[in-house]
Amino acid sequence: MQFIRFSDLCDQGKVAQQRVFIRADLNVPQDETGRITEDTRIRASIPAIQMALDAGAAVMVTSHLGRPKEGEFKPADSLAPVAARLGQLMNRSVRVVANWIDGEFVVAPGEVVLLENCRLNKGEKKNDPELAKKLGALCDIFVHDAFGTAHRAEGTTYGIAETAPIACAGPLLAAEMDAIGKALANPKRPLIAIVAGSKVSTKLTILQSLAKNVDGLIVGGGIANTFMLAAGLKIGKSLAEPDLVNEAKAVIEAMKARGAAVPIPTDVVTAKEFSPTAKAVVKQATEVADDDLILDIGPETAKLLAEQLLKAGTIVWNGPVGVFEFEAFENGTKVIAQAIAESSAFSIAGGGDTLAAIAKYGIEKDVGYISTGGGAFLEVLEGKTLPAFEVLARRAANS
Repeated sequence: MQFIRFSDLCDQGKVAQQRVFIRADLNVPQDETGRITEDTRIRASIPAIQMALDAGAAVMVTSHLGRPKEGEFKPADSLAPVAARLGQLMNRSVRVVANWIDGEFVVAPGEVVLLENCRLNKGEKKNDPELAKKLGALCDIFVHDAFGTAHRAEGTTYGIAETAPIACAGPLLAAEMDAIGKALANPKRPLIAIVAGSKVSTKLTILQSLAKNVDGLIVGGGIANTFMLAAGLKIGKSLAEPDLVNEAKAVIEAMKARGAAVPIPTDVVTAKEFSPTAKAVVKQATEVADDDLILDIGPETAKLLAEQLLKAGTIVWNGPVGVFEFEAFENGTKVIAQAIAESSAFSIAGGGDTLAAIAKYGIEKDVGYISTGGGAFLEVLEGKTLPAFEVLARRAANS
């Protein structure tokens, strides 16, 4: 995918004295007093901001925070705590600018300001054309650096990319675009995808899309239970969606028609109750009792899947394969995580639970790329072209 990189503009000397507008993702968690409890997203935004400052730009940064009502400011919606934390991390003053749409403020080259919560602006979520024009007029260069919002066509994620003189991808977004292209557009084979979670229905379109492209499709969690039903196995009282068995069968057949497969668990870890203290019992998949809950894949299945991952060329991972939060039911996810870490394949992982598993097993440095976007990552797996990718590619083609 072709797009303009902000880093290239900086290297070419095209950023000095320019007004640079950066759309970052600074939507950080806060406690009831407004104190920021986790600042990873703020830290991740700094490279683009510092890049612009080093290049001599006048820098404006904005983000959404929470879910404010357009046109109705409340103190809880303010980016002021974010500005304070950003200033601490960058060892500089970062002032907050409110009511900024009409551009009645001045930013000097070498200065960075934080434009108040963009979702307070009327027309932001619906990408109002008039708002888009005003946004584009604020800057010389628009930098999209918020992958978590790349699947949304809003004023500060899409409209401004159409109306700004130059629209480009910041280092965070560029890294996502590169990694996604490497994993899905031109992958090294075999391409193995792991899609797990509680419901087939929420990831059915992802499974259908991947079935047309991957060489192996590993399912886990409640999704695997539905596929076990489709394979004619009993799952007791396990979480599943019996009404989607036909859809699961269709995915299995689509893979089979391509000479690929959806491995069905041969053994599982069961319990009589969903509890961290429940007794775990390993059973063959053909021996699940009517009152059993399947809470993990069994060691035999985990070993077979690990062997498959070790032979992969590319791995896409979304979702743990069992209730890894409970020690007795974490082995499947742990074995999968360790196999990904040991594999020579390029791996890309995304989704909140997946990131939690990566952190739990300490394999951050062994995963090729960890995606920062939840919904955006899932839409990419569905085969959708994200609005941010589309508009940046179009602007690059027309530049």
